[in-house]
Amino acid sequence: MNSTTEQAPVAPAAGRVAAAQGNGAPAAKPGKPGGGGRKGSRIPAQSFRARFRRDKQMLLMMVPGVAFLLVFFYIPILGNVIAFQDYQPYLGIGDSLFVGWQNFTDLFANPDFIHAFWNTLYLAAWQLVFLFPVPLVLALIVDSLISTRVRRIFQSIAYLPHFLSWVLVIAFFQQMLGGAGFVNNVLRDWGMEPIPFMTNPETFPVLVVVQMIWKDAGWAMIIFLAALASIDASLYEAAAADGAGRWRRMWHITLPGLRPVIVLLLILRIGDILSVGFEQFILQRDAVGAGAAEVLDTFTYYTGVVGGGWSSGAAAGLAKGVVSALLIYGANKLAHRFGEDGIFAKQAR
Repeated sequence: MNSTTEQAPVAPAAGRVAAAQGNGAPAAKPGKPGGGGRKGSRIPAQSFRARFRRDKQMLLMMVPGVAFLLVFFYIPILGNVIAFQDYQPYLGIGDSLFVGWQNFTDLFANPDFIHAFWNTLYLAAWQLVFLFPVPLVLALIVDSLISTRVRRIFQSIAYLPHFLSWVLVIAFFQQMLGGAGFVNNVLRDWGMEPIPFMTNPETFPVLVVVQMIWKDAGWAMIIFLAALASIDASLYEAAAADGAGRWRRMWHITLPGLRPVIVLLLILRIGDILSVGFEQFILQRDAVGAGAAEVLDTFTYYTGVVGGGWSSGAAAGLAKGVVSALLIYGANKLAHRFGEDGIFAKQAR
């Protein structure tokens, strides 16, 4: 009775094996549960038509963005060939004389270009040091607010100036800090001399940074808020249970959680360091003078478009693009040194 009971479950299994062998199927190897499955078996690759049918909607959504990049970014890159020509608009690219590297030689020998280059680096250093940390600080402040209503009001006030054009921003600062602006009128009423906030070349870097903080810091704060929302809340609860205060939780949990985003944005900022802003500087160039507000973007505009030196302007723009690409590559390699992925992850060997 007992032997019959113990052997009963074996019979169906033996029957299945025999049936499988009878049908031509391979028998399961002994000692390996799960039948004939092999470890690391590959999933058969889908055909291009099957993948296109599966991702058709996503591909259709990408068409406007790809078309925009193609028309306004990639096709105009082909026009950089005029940087190696003595380009004449009435002759066109095909009939203009090819001069090789002569435009770049003349460009780097031009003292105005050298001044614009170093002035761009100087103003970019101000923006990197004083502008970059502000969105992070604002995100930490907003994240620490308990009231949801206060948080929404603060966010709306902070990133609303981002939607204003630079013309309105400069006009606003002119009404506040200009010679006939609100602040100087108050100083006159108090019997004090007005301060040339908007026309002083020495304080122009400070004015530029303040304008950019007021306009774009709130918008950049959104990226850090999204990164803060992805940090596991249980880490804060465990740290609080262990007696960690607010500052220790921020130092040991919040900042390490934000480090990949900080590194990524810093790399992008370094790569864009030579583009300190065109509209902001060209609108204030006459007020403070070309010596303080001349940057690579304004130099390219006045040399190429206003002055008619199309080849020199294209050479300046191409040199700026190459240097920016090298800066991004170098900053990304430096991020790999510190164990971060950066823009593109390091390939495993």
